[in-house]
Amino acid sequence: MASESSRSSRSRGSAQKRGILCGHGERPVLRVSGTKENPGRRFWGCVYYEVNDECHFFRWAIPEARSEDPHVVRLKRKVVVLKADMKACEWKLKVAAVFGMVGWVGCKNLAMKVEMVEMKFD
Repeated sequence: MASESSRSSRSRGSAQKRGILCGHGERPVLRVSGTKENPGRRFWGCVYYEVNDECHFFRWAIPEARSEDPHVVRLKRKVVVLKADMKACEWKLKVAAVFGMVGWVGCKNLAMKVEMVEMKFD
């Protein structure tokens, strides 16, 4: 159940700043819920969450109060840039496809005209 319901990001940034400790005296780990009720919602849980059931430390991470990891912010920016690049590439591919079709139709028409001209001279 534990492995299905959450993923640990092993981030302890804001928990360390606040000095929050679980029942084991350890700083909690930021995890992501995988349950149907709260999919993707972040929470703080005991370091030994999947190993030891004695500690039931749990606290929802408040989105407004969180300060995102600079690595995550950089990756999010990179995703935005990559999505924009992908859209530009898709546009170029569509334009190339249109020009390719127009060129193919033009070549086909030219070939048919050449063939008709050759038939007239035969």
